[in-house]
Amino acid sequence: MIALLLRDLRLALRAGGGFGLGLAFFLLVAVLVPLGVGPEPATLARIAPGILWVGALLACLLSLDRIFALDHEDGSLDLLATAPIPLEGVVAVKAAAHWIVTGLPLTLVSPLLGLLMNLPPDGYPLLLASLAIGTPALSVIGTFGAALTVGLKRGGLLLSLLVLPLYVPTLVFGAEAVRRGAAGMDVATPFLLLGGITAGVAALLPFASAAAVRINLR
Repeated sequence: MIALLLRDLRLALRAGGGFGLGLAFFLLVAVLVPLGVGPEPATLARIAPGILWVGALLACLLSLDRIFALDHEDGSLDLLATAPIPLEGVVAVKAAAHWIVTGLPLTLVSPLLGLLMNLPPDGYPLLLASLAIGTPALSVIGTFGAALTVGLKRGGLLLSLLVLPLYVPTLVFGAEAVRRGAAGMDVATPFLLLGGITAGVAALLPFASAAAVRINLR
């Protein structure tokens, strides 16, 4: 499993479209939004939690179609499906690799972009914590969407349409946790719900993703 994880990380970094592209998109969102809505600090502080979470969500979405595409093109996915490793484990490893390459860098750089968006000081640790808890759910859900569309030509748009509605609860509770924290309110409820979503999808969706991959390989 560790060897498979390292292989996927190397492939993601060599193929591009993950680490650098996601960070660049996240940075562009944080730079362009103040230019569009105006430089008023109060306005930026009010919308910063939602904008930063939307930027992270869309940045994660950019590289989802690559999760299974490279393995499907060279036939590796057929070998993985018949390997001694359970296909559910393979799917979980691919989701973990996607998060390490995309979600983790976005989480680490988020305080800097919060500064660009005039996020209140109390919101920085909560932004970091909410993304650390919520972005794994984005990767797992995205892996499920990629499994549904594996093998389809030009399936990127369909993948986005499938995944975006499933991202909504994570987006809502993640942004709400940051907003409440920046306002000095209690953040226990949104964080518990966010953690529950991540735990739930991590426990259930690898099985659904593996089933989808098996069906598409027949």
